[in-house]
Amino acid sequence: MRRVYPNKDVCIGCHICEVACLTAHSASQDVVIAANEETATGLQPCKAVYDKGQISVALSCRHCDSPSCVSACISGALYKDQETGRTCYDEEQCVGCWSCLMACPYGAVRRNVTKGKIIKCDLCEGRDMPACVEACPNGALVFESR
Repeated sequence: MRRVYPNKDVCIGCHICEVACLTAHSASQDVVIAANEETATGLQPCKAVYDKGQISVALSCRHCDSPSCVSACISGALYKDQETGRTCYDEEQCVGCWSCLMACPYGAVRRNVTKGKIIKCDLCEGRDMPACVEACPNGALVFESR
C-alpha cells in the first residue's frame, strides 16, 4: 500500500501541505474561501507541520498495518479497510474521547476542537495523489510503498 512519508531533511516548514489539504477537503475547493470562511465551520487540514528550531516535518496518518488508534477507538469510528489498507474514520461515530489521539505513535491524529472530534488523513480519497504531496515544493512528502 502507498502511504505518505515525510522527509525532514528537505522540509522547510512552509505549511503549503496544510493549505493544499485544507483546500482539497473544502466544499468550495477555493483556497481563499476555505481559509477565510470554511475554517470557521470546523474545516481543518489533517496535516500538521511540526517546527522545532531548524527542524520541520509534516505529520500525517501512516495508515499502519495494525493501527493502535483503531484499537483505542471506543466507538468504532476508526477502522481498518481490509480492501484498501487505509485506516478510515467515520466522523458520525466519533464521540470525541481522544483515545486515538493518545494512542497514535506518530502524533498524526489531531483534535478538531470546533467539532469536538478528530481529524486524520484520508489520503485524499478519490485522488491519484494526495494534495499535500502534489503541492510540496521540495519533495518533503512522498507517496510510495515501502
